[in-house]
Amino acid sequence: MNVRRLISGTALAAAGALSLAALTGCSSDSAAADKGDGKLDVVASFYPMAFLAEQIGGAHVSVTSLTEPGQEPHDLEISAKQTASLEKADAIVYLKNLQPSVDAAVKQSSVKTKIDAASLTSLEKHGNEVGGHAAEADHEHNDELEGLDPHIWLDPVRYAQVAQGVGSALEKTDPDHAADYKKNTAALVTKLNALDAKFKAGLANTKTKVFITTHAAFGYLAERYGLTEEAINGLDPESEPSAARVKDLEKMAKADGVTTVFYETLVSDKTAKTIASDAKLKTDVLDPIEGITEKSRGTDYFTVQEANLKALQTALGTK
Repeated sequence: MNVRRLISGTALAAAGALSLAALTGCSSDSAAADKGDGKLDVVASFYPMAFLAEQIGGAHVSVTSLTEPGQEPHDLEISAKQTASLEKADAIVYLKNLQPSVDAAVKQSSVKTKIDAASLTSLEKHGNEVGGHAAEADHEHNDELEGLDPHIWLDPVRYAQVAQGVGSALEKTDPDHAADYKKNTAALVTKLNALDAKFKAGLANTKTKVFITTHAAFGYLAERYGLTEEAINGLDPESEPSAARVKDLEKMAKADGVTTVFYETLVSDKTAKTIASDAKLKTDVLDPIEGITEKSRGTDYFTVQEANLKALQTALGTK
């Protein structure tokens, strides 16, 4: 992942030393401000984690995301104010190895309930080719891009597993409302299972099984539904593809009947559009749902995922 923006241990130590009194004047925008409303204060690292906490916690939680809408989560640098204010949270929901500065801050935090989504399901190593024929391909030139893929939320099945873990953690943290958390978790898992069924049926019969994306965010989704993701970049959305990789993509697109190069809303589309133009392919949006903005094709996780399904069906040629 993107480790270029790791905050230093010195900065974290300084943040931890800040007194709560010094933060009182700006408590309105603190990550976990004491609202005095009796709700469980939950800090989430970015949108997919916040969505889970909101859906499961319902009326009993107040959720704040460390990553602002429209901000690329891989590049998040936690401020000293955010780091110190984490101490006021009742629970933290995050995804280890996605945001290094969050990992560092959570490690230093004394909050008892730390919910790591990565520990609630299985993670796999993914390069910039995932699924289908990619498993048999020669990836020697992509070895440096391989690592544990954190994009588990794009697979509804894994996301449901994480939801169950988050629900259980909230039940233990706030036993007075455990019945509600259990009920909300079950409802969310049911919706995720239904989404899984939609993807399974919607992508069962297509002309091609290969799609090209900006960065390797859709590996779990590709594996789940028998597709092959060919990513321009690796797990880091801001890395630059080599000339050899671009050439391989253009050759592969022609051989596998690829029609579309997908780009994202939070990352520059320049490289994707250049490759699409050179290979005479179309472009479209496939949203990794790392944040909801005005450009998103939906208002929440489910509506954006349904838009992703339609985009894939069009690009792959649903029969």
